[in-house]
This record gives sequence, C-alpha cells and structure tokens, in this order.
Amino acid sequence: MNALDTLLMALQAIARNKLRSFLTTLGIIIGVGSVVAMVHLGQSATRSVTESIASIGSNLLFVMPGTSQRGPGGLRSTAEPFEMDDVIAMRNEISGILVAPSISTSATVVIGNANESIPVTGTSNEYFTVRNHAVEFGRMFSENELIAGDAVCIIGKTLIEEMYLGQDPLGSTLRVGRTACRVIGVLEEKGQSMGQDRDKAIIMPLKSVQRRLVGKLDVQSIFVSALVDGTTQQVQQDIESLLRQRRHIDTPKNDDFYVRDTQDIAEALARTTNTLTILLGAIAAVSLLVGGIGIMNIMLVSVTERTREIGIRLAIGARTHDVLTQFLVESIVLSTIGGLIGLVLGVGGTWLVTQQLDMPFVLSPGIMLLGFSFSVAIGIIFGFFPARKAALLNPIDALRHE
Repeated sequence: MNALDTLLMALQAIARNKLRSFLTTLGIIIGVGSVVAMVHLGQSATRSVTESIASIGSNLLFVMPGTSQRGPGGLRSTAEPFEMDDVIAMRNEISGILVAPSISTSATVVIGNANESIPVTGTSNEYFTVRNHAVEFGRMFSENELIAGDAVCIIGKTLIEEMYLGQDPLGSTLRVGRTACRVIGVLEEKGQSMGQDRDKAIIMPLKSVQRRLVGKLDVQSIFVSALVDGTTQQVQQDIESLLRQRRHIDTPKNDDFYVRDTQDIAEALARTTNTLTILLGAIAAVSLLVGGIGIMNIMLVSVTERTREIGIRLAIGARTHDVLTQFLVESIVLSTIGGLIGLVLGVGGTWLVTQQLDMPFVLSPGIMLLGFSFSVAIGIIFGFFPARKAALLNPIDALRHE
C-alpha cells in the first residue's frame, strides 16, 4: 500500500465520524491556539514596552534626588534637590551630552470656558531633543524668555482637541494657575507612553514655573542624553562622580541621588515580559498534552470498533507495518488539522487583542512553526500506542471479534 492510499484511508476513517473527529482535535486546537496567542502577545507586549521607552528619549538618563541619612538614628529622608549650578557643572565638565533641567507640577488650566488640571513642566530648549518631543508648529523658547522666565508656553495636541476644540492656539492666551500664558508652539503628537498621555502637557521656561507656579528655585530632575550611542554607561559614571563631589559624598553607598538609564529600564521590563510569556506559554502547552490524551483515547476506541476490519486486512495479506502506519497516519492527520486550525485562531486572536490594546502586532514564524511541530509530535507520540496495539492483533482473534 502506497502513502497516498494510506492517507486516503485515514481521511475516510476520520470523515465517517465527523463530530467525534472534531471533538478529538478540539484539545489540539485549543492548545496550539493558546500557545501561539500567549507567546505572540508576550512578544507584542515586549515590543510595546521597548517602543515606549524609545519614544521617551534617545540614550536618555534620568538624574533625580534620592534619600539621605539624617541624624544619629540613621533615619532616611528625601535628599536636597538639585540646583541650577549642578546642571551648569554637568554641561561644562562632561563632554558629549545634552542636559535639560526640569521641574514638574500640576496646575488648573483655563481656556475660555474650559478648565482642567494639566501637568506642567518647566525646562530649557534641550528638553525637546533629550525627550524626543519636538515642536511641530510655532517655535521654541527664545534666550531672553528663558533668562527672564517669561509667561510663554508650548502645549500638547490633546489640549487643542479637548480645550481649543481644534482651533489654532498659536498666539492665544491661556491661564495656568494664576498666570496668563501666551502659546508660542505646539508639540508633535506622541500618544500614550508608559500609561501616560504625552500630548496632555504644557511646557514652560524653567524659571517661569519655578517663580510663578512652584515658588522655589529647585531643579526637580535632570534629563541627560548621550550624543554618542553606546556611551550611556560612561556618562552615568561621570555624572555620579561629579554629583558625589558636589554633594560631598565619600562612597557610592551614601549616594543621595540616583541615575537611571532608560536602556536598563527597557531591558528589565523586557526580561519581565519574556518571563511571563514563557510562563503563560508553558501553562497553555498543558492543554496540548490534554489534547494528545484525547487523541490516544479516541484511537483506542477506534481500534476496538475496527478490530474485525483489522483482522480481515491481516488475513488477506496486509503486513503489520501497514496496519501500524494506517492508524498512525490517522492520528497524525487529526493532530495536523487541529494544529492548523489552532494556528489560524491563535494568530487571529493575537491580532484582535493587539488592536484593542493598541499594541504592535508581532508575528513570529518560528513560534508558529514550533506550535505546529508540537501538534504533529503529539499526534505521533500519542497515536503510536493505539497503532501498535492494532498492528499486533492476532488475525484469528480479530476475525472472531463481534
């Protein structure tokens, strides 16, 4: 008997019991679909995190005050904030970087009859490069505006849509807290990043926010961008060394500040999502084993139902190998059909979820091939025992079977 005849016989046997065959493959469908969907969703989440981190800024370092030990009891409290002199020292003593001082607060913004609490950031023009958030319309701050702390601002597009109702805001005046502020620019659209709407923001000169909104000259945080790729680690060490010197800290363990590399944050988050992906994929793979057990059970029932047929085949000259191949092919066909349907459902489900969650759709041929290969392997492994049982039947006993 050739391979084509064996395949046709397997398909005919499966077609005779369509409902039973479908229920048998259901475990494989669910297993493959779950594995493919879980792994692809994990990869999509990893890609989403990576892109969100990249959108924050290129080669970006966050420098922020930490905690310091106070008093003989060793109690820790919030460290002293940075000063503008710290920012100037970084610019002068560390080469190959852009530095943007920053102070953030929330203020009630009033535009006409609309009012809402909006995040407000005070900073310098370097911010737009360091944070990868350019001015799309209008202009950045002039040198005089930065020095004098003028009441001018650059706004995000969410404010145009929700408060200006789509009208051109350039040259208009809005109220930030108690300060009347003239709009000179509009930020390019960024959308959601790390769970925050980056377009719902107002950027003002650092001194303007310090004097008009916060009432102090502290620098809350410092954003530093390394101009040369691959130098963030060295820049981080230089910043730490400089700040220890300026803040009179003798050893790293006494640091009252911290410097965070966004690349390290991205890698840590990626490792976390990869671990969760593996865990979810492993849990979903359990259903593949359940599907394999279902195939073995149905194939054993099939052998029992077709015992007399097997006896006739063996009696008229069929070899043991032919019978074993016939039942093994049936098992493989069932698992293959289930694997193909599972692949389609898994990919389709991944696409639907990523569209709903606004995540990038990542399609990995390797994962799809692995999931399909597992389904075929399940058919071979769990179908071998019933096929072997059929092949080893005694023809005389099989013919007597009712």
